[in-house]
Amino acid sequence: MSTHIEIPLSELKGWLESQTTSILTPVQTRAEKLLKEMREAHKDLIEACRMLLENSRKEIEKRNMRTFKRAQALNKLAKLFSERMQQVNVPEKSSFKDMEEFVNTAQKAYAVTDIDVRNWFPRISPFFIMDRGKFLRAFEGAKASLKELGNFLTKEYVKAKTLKETLQLIEEIRELKGRLANLEDEWKRVEGERARLEEELNQTQRRMAELKSSGELAELAKINETVECLRREVGYSLRHLQKPLAKLWSLTMHGVGSGLTPEEMKKLDEYLADPFEALATENVDYPLLRQILQKTARLISEGKLKLKQDKERRAKQAIEEIVDKGSLTSLHHKCVEAKMSETQLSTSQAITETKTEMLKLQEHAESLRKKLERLESEIAATKKTIKETTEKISSQKNRVEKNILDFSGREVAITV
Repeated sequence: MSTHIEIPLSELKGWLESQTTSILTPVQTRAEKLLKEMREAHKDLIEACRMLLENSRKEIEKRNMRTFKRAQALNKLAKLFSERMQQVNVPEKSSFKDMEEFVNTAQKAYAVTDIDVRNWFPRISPFFIMDRGKFLRAFEGAKASLKELGNFLTKEYVKAKTLKETLQLIEEIRELKGRLANLEDEWKRVEGERARLEEELNQTQRRMAELKSSGELAELAKINETVECLRREVGYSLRHLQKPLAKLWSLTMHGVGSGLTPEEMKKLDEYLADPFEALATENVDYPLLRQILQKTARLISEGKLKLKQDKERRAKQAIEEIVDKGSLTSLHHKCVEAKMSETQLSTSQAITETKTEMLKLQEHAESLRKKLERLESEIAATKKTIKETTEKISSQKNRVEKNILDFSGREVAITV
């Protein structure tokens, strides 16, 4: 009937050794005894092989026609036996692993020898009867010792093996516990580092938000927003002229006489690239745009700048509104003022200092994010290792408890 006890891991090895002395000592004693008998039996077998080898050699030397061929056969067979048996080494120490390897090797060697004996000894008959008998007695004795040793290993000595494995498992569990403690300390460290970096990142982001929402930077953001609105408005006002102006540029590039001066060509390029910037940098009443549009209208009338009827009608109407009626005057004034305010504010010392600080804060924030990404990977790897180590401890703990129950009949719960 099994009994249930709880034992701390730190006391388990000592308790197990004290509980198993009565089991191990007799088993170990018997293992050493059987190993000694096996060693002697195998030695006798090797001596018997040598005896066959020597006596068959002597008979060969006699050159007796009646025994010569059989003596040769026995000599060859004895030499094979001798070489085979000398390759089988009986271990000096009674460890389960060494003994198990020996038994497996010896069983193979003895099995092959058994076949050779059955096949060849009848052919040597009726000569060397006494020598063959002596060899067979030694061979049967060795086989009997090997069988007894094999049975002992599988039925009794396996307890010693299980106990040794259990003691080794206990040591491994203790090492794993130490490793787990180190991993948990490392996890706490990186978690603390992550919390510190997250707080530093939050402070950096708060400072960036303060800079964006206060002072000249906030004013610059409003002006930039105004500029974007004006950029859309200028684009909308010139929407019907984009195609004609693009065709005018193409005519100029292909050498067709557009009549544009270098200054007008430069400004045309600006209007095609960014209409807001082009209009904002014009003088009062946007003279360059007027000149470009007048020449565009002339080319359309002369048929040099071809457009579809609907597009041509809209282009002429837009040119008339801009050139003759000054429809862009108010918008031009707004663009000039917005551009001037943007330039003045963006080049001020306060904005320059704020932008410099913002840039440093952004770089610092990006550096913190990269550090956090690396920490996240480290934390994930550490968590995974902790989980694997915990599972391994639990698995080995269960194996130890099962092993103790198997060879002692006692239910032990290990507290780790």
